[in-house]
Amino acid sequence: MALMNLIIICFSFLLIKIESKQPLPPFSCDSTNPSTNSFPFCNTSLPISQRVQDLVARFTLDEKISQLVNKASAVPRLGIPYYQWWSEALHGVAVAAKVENGVMFNGSIRAATSFPQVILTAATFDANLWYRIAKVIGTEARAIYNEGQAIGMTFWSPNINIFRDPRWGRGQETPGEDPLVTGKYAVSFVRGIQGDSFEGGDLKDEHLQVSACCKHLAAYDLDHWKGIDRFTFDAIVTKQDMADTYQPPFKSCVQEGRASGMMCAYNRVNGVPNCADYDLLTKTVRGEWGFQGYIASDCDAVKIIYENQNYVTSPEDAVADVLKAGMDVNCGNYLKNHTKSAVEKGKVSEYDIDRALYNLFAVRMRLGLFNGNPRKSIYGNLGRNQICTQAHQDLALEAALDGIVLLKNLDGLLPLSKDKTNSLAVIGPNANVPKTLSGNYAGPPCKTITPLEGLKSYVKNIKFHQGCETTNCTSFTTQEVVEIAKSVDYVVLIMGLDQDQEREDLDRDELVLPGKQKSLITSIAEAANTPVVLVLLCGGPVDISFAKNDPKIGSILWAGYPGEAGGQAIAEIIFGDHNPGGRLPITWYPKDFIKIPMTDMRLRPDSSSGYPGRTYRFYKGEKCI
Repeated sequence: MALMNLIIICFSFLLIKIESKQPLPPFSCDSTNPSTNSFPFCNTSLPISQRVQDLVARFTLDEKISQLVNKASAVPRLGIPYYQWWSEALHGVAVAAKVENGVMFNGSIRAATSFPQVILTAATFDANLWYRIAKVIGTEARAIYNEGQAIGMTFWSPNINIFRDPRWGRGQETPGEDPLVTGKYAVSFVRGIQGDSFEGGDLKDEHLQVSACCKHLAAYDLDHWKGIDRFTFDAIVTKQDMADTYQPPFKSCVQEGRASGMMCAYNRVNGVPNCADYDLLTKTVRGEWGFQGYIASDCDAVKIIYENQNYVTSPEDAVADVLKAGMDVNCGNYLKNHTKSAVEKGKVSEYDIDRALYNLFAVRMRLGLFNGNPRKSIYGNLGRNQICTQAHQDLALEAALDGIVLLKNLDGLLPLSKDKTNSLAVIGPNANVPKTLSGNYAGPPCKTITPLEGLKSYVKNIKFHQGCETTNCTSFTTQEVVEIAKSVDYVVLIMGLDQDQEREDLDRDELVLPGKQKSLITSIAEAANTPVVLVLLCGGPVDISFAKNDPKIGSILWAGYPGEAGGQAIAEIIFGDHNPGGRLPITWYPKDFIKIPMTDMRLRPDSSSGYPGRTYRFYKGEKCI
């Protein structure tokens, strides 16, 4: 018994020792540091407004300027650590490739729950589900910070631009084409991730779990199409379209969601760069809507005002225009490099800088980053045990199950019988590629189940063939896949797109399946013993009229990019353990829609010119689904 007690004591001591060595996340106002804890900005009994005023007044001009960029420098004499404003959480705590983020997966925490891409969860039309997903993301984000693997708690999500054109590579990130639905999504997501209740109301003591940022204001939905890019594009938008489509989601984000962040987009609207638009940022967002958070530029969006758009004649003018317009922090280094000379040349005042700093530090204080040790805060109990929990992974599966849309089911082909399906062929370039399930802006998932792996849990005798080497499908071996199709009871084809066809900075030129995918599908369908099941992974729509009209293609499922549990969800639906109830959040246009210039921002049809309009609210042309 004495030996057992000794073991317990030693083990407890070991745990305490491990805990003591665990790195603290960066924070200000350390109670153990007498040189800083006496500052009024560290006094939590004072209102945040008073604390921020005290802090900003202590900065030198150079120190102020160092805080106007996403990589905000440390100010050691005031006990302020380095801060990274840029983190991502579109459908799970994520990282942006090739850049330093506010969150790192380089310690004991190597993963976070990866939910379906937003366009698929939008297909559930379930605001409570959106809220629950965001709540998990916020919980895991704060837990990662508490474990010392984050240097920022400001997440540049959600993307609530309208999915106006089916070719847009980033449409997958959005809740779709309807401004009301997009606004409801924004409210649910922001409330969930920031720590508010589903019904709204007051946040706990005005403390943010993490900070959400609604992006990209405004009328941004073109990245790179036929030589026109987002850096130079001037979106010509009518007042009516702006008022009833492009702006309402952002207004909901502010007034109902109470977002603490907003991002201005690269493009110009009616000649004016979004980040330099005083009427938009100050008069509308802050004045009319009552926004009280910070406004960030998209990355290098200040730089391009001078270098790409030629809107101003000097870097200092670009800096002055955005600060006077109401922007607060620059993703990039342009404000760090040119603000001092802009002040010296009299183009911008220190007052404009102070205004921006007030907005920035008010959010950091609401996050509790100036309240001393964050592990003693109201969110201080969150840690690694709240990351990748079974409940969180179950929610990822639920989201995928409820979002998947049944587009065709000829003669009740689905669900397949578990008892009578003795052999199954799984064919396609998207059948067994884990990263395809995530879409873009994704972090490392807890555990990924591909469609092939999911289907293997139902059928032991499975024959797998990739069909095409990649989704580009430049070639395939006809005889080999045809022989497989002939040898089994049923065939499931996992086809579609991936980030090689649609993503940020890459819009599509076509609305059909890439390469020889159509030929592969029809060849297999012709050879199979029974009608085949076609599963499409894609964010934007594709014209699959050929499949809809082919009786040898019995069922079609659209699964978006279904996240870490996507393969399990697809398998459960195919074998009847879940009834698909998702509905398309976007119009599926015919392939000839590409004749309409992507640059035409009009939503309403024009019969005199034959312009068919856009989105289900206005489009007058044919649809492929």
